[in-house]
Amino acid sequence: MHRSGKSPQYLPQKQAFRAKEQTPVDFYSTIFEVIDTRSFSNMWYWIALAVLWSTASHFVLGVPFDLALRARRQGGQHMADLEDLVRINTGRILNIAEVSGLMLTALAGAIITILAITGFIYGIEFSQAVFLMIFPMVFVGLLNIRLARRIASEAPEGAQLVAMLRRQRFYVQLIGMLSIFVTAMWGMYQNIAIGPLGG
Repeated sequence: MHRSGKSPQYLPQKQAFRAKEQTPVDFYSTIFEVIDTRSFSNMWYWIALAVLWSTASHFVLGVPFDLALRARRQGGQHMADLEDLVRINTGRILNIAEVSGLMLTALAGAIITILAITGFIYGIEFSQAVFLMIFPMVFVGLLNIRLARRIASEAPEGAQLVAMLRRQRFYVQLIGMLSIFVTAMWGMYQNIAIGPLGG
């Protein structure tokens, strides 16, 4: 009989209970160590940036570019499928631009302005990183709307349509390369300024 009022067999259970209480704290601290708020030093940010521009250059007006290449080489039903898909996506883009264009423009302008102010004036690195991803996509969207209107007015077919899609893809790739270059330069500057060399 133990006069302390507590049997020794309850002590391991009590210690295990305390360990369970401390587990969420350790879990959250581990998560915050993995998810670095310094976006430019985070590998996942650069992976997301690469995936973003790879996807944007592959899908021209929502059409996979490999479909355009296959249609140019083989023609026939592949070309017919390409023309139908471009026509459908062109109508969808123009309808969105006409119906919700003003609202989307205001929303995009507000988001970009908030990111620019919080990022480059108040120095929040996450806002800078998101701004450098979103802002160039605005130009891609404008190019898509311009091409959609041109296709709707000229109704190109065959090789002419493929040439338009190739030219659009080149412009998107050009914007993407410039965006990645600027983002990389700014990211290196931030890492040097905040890192050991910059104190």
